[in-house]
Amino acid sequence: MNSLATTKTDLASQLLQLGLTTAANTLDDLIARAIKGRWSPPMILEELARSEIQERSHRSFQRRLQRSRIGRFKPIADFEWDWPKKIDRSTIERALTLDFIPEGRNLILMGANGLGKTMIAKNIAYTALQAGYTVLFRTAPEILADLLCDSPQAFRRKLSSYARPTLLAIDEVGYLSYDTAAADLLYEVVNRRYERRSILITTNKAFREWNTVFPNATSIATLLDRLTHHADVTLIEGQSYRVRESEIEIAARRKKTS
Repeated sequence: MNSLATTKTDLASQLLQLGLTTAANTLDDLIARAIKGRWSPPMILEELARSEIQERSHRSFQRRLQRSRIGRFKPIADFEWDWPKKIDRSTIERALTLDFIPEGRNLILMGANGLGKTMIAKNIAYTALQAGYTVLFRTAPEILADLLCDSPQAFRRKLSSYARPTLLAIDEVGYLSYDTAAADLLYEVVNRRYERRSILITTNKAFREWNTVFPNATSIATLLDRLTHHADVTLIEGQSYRVRESEIEIAARRKKTS
């Protein structure tokens, strides 16, 4: 038994040296299943490779998920398609297949507050992560604040970080107003990704209203031209779902106290 234990310990150590962490950590279980199932040597190697690949894929996904900053969100299965007065469901469902990403196309979700734009965007971003893509999910205010750098070198590094992910999701464009320079910063991000990598944007403003978000900005026309050149734009109309939820909660509390 001591000899067998020593052999297992040596083997686990050797597997760790080879970078086969999963195999080393589950060695006892692997050996037990192989003995019980009377696995042939090729079967043992196949199982070792399968478990290692599966675990590495899981670790990769967890790293990309953490870096993406998607945060919490409701699954698309919970989305009430019948609530908005107008929504192009086919375009959104097609986007969830990620067909726009290999083509470097953009997707723009436009509509009033509380209609589920962010929920949809986060589900698309999460699906992209599951498919192996790199994703970064940030609000427009976060990106614009991040790009206000003290030096040209720092600005270039920041800009590269927004050019790098396969999918960049920019949430809440139009919720705040900015100075003239903000449009130029957003243009730099869009220009770096133009015809190369996809951008997903949510906005509560029609394009004709973007000059109120970035007043007196001369780059608005060029920004919108590059953003929409290869893009699907879908409009969602209706009353805020959050207002509806609040009304339901208030009604439920009144019912309990009556």
